[in-house]
Amino acid sequence: MSELKSAAAVSVTGLSKTFQIPEGFFGKKRDFPAVRDVNFTVPPATTLGIIGESGSGKTTVARMIAGLLAPTTGDITVAGSPVFDAKGRTTVAGRTAAQMVFQDPYSALNPRMRVRSILAEPLTVSPRESRQAIDARVTELIDQVGLSTSALDKFPHEFSGGQRQRLVIARALARKPPVLVCDEPVSALDVSIQSQILNLLKELQEELGLTYVFIGHGLESVYFMSDTISVMYKGEVVEHGTADEILHHPTHQYTKQLIESSRAQPFKERTGARTA
Repeated sequence: MSELKSAAAVSVTGLSKTFQIPEGFFGKKRDFPAVRDVNFTVPPATTLGIIGESGSGKTTVARMIAGLLAPTTGDITVAGSPVFDAKGRTTVAGRTAAQMVFQDPYSALNPRMRVRSILAEPLTVSPRESRQAIDARVTELIDQVGLSTSALDKFPHEFSGGQRQRLVIARALARKPPVLVCDEPVSALDVSIQSQILNLLKELQEELGLTYVFIGHGLESVYFMSDTISVMYKGEVVEHGTADEILHHPTHQYTKQLIESSRAQPFKERTGARTA
């Protein structure tokens, strides 16, 4: 995989991923192309939304950008550095430049660790950080996500789902990554809490200049968060455009079906003032 130089915060070129899955009773396997020839760039401090049904390949793309899954072919560059080397191994930059915010906040947190240790853990990887610096950063993180310092001495089970997702976001921010990959970060939360987490992400983006790749299957949250949207279907990007272009002027039949399934007319009325 060649090294790419780009002003984009995230650059994806010719990205494909093929899995081998068992078939039959004799140990045979067949190729399953989960992602095929995906290309996009994300400018700094903006959000690309990726939307599609389950099995469309969007989470596979997210995991590759975050360095958790090596692509079969293609290049991924985050903050100007390749995420994988020529042998498909995660680079040093690839392990830190893009961090993941997972769908289920409870399973993403170690239930046996107190919040203070959970947030400090990514910082202890670097021996250059003093204990005082780590403690100061942990306090800063808990404040950034809108929780009090009293939360630091509690365990994950002592928090609500929305509070746990705030902790997941805080941990993702620990090493000050320029990019967050948010894999359906509100789908496991109550509807009443979802808007709070989305607004928090918006506030953090404005405050810290973050770039987001925001994965979702619900058009409303993806539209609210995104500057541009890529629509995925059966492993391919079938449509790409600004959020307003995708919502109001879709060209692909699958995109039109997504909008119809989201009850398009009431949705448009609720979100019509987005760019005002």
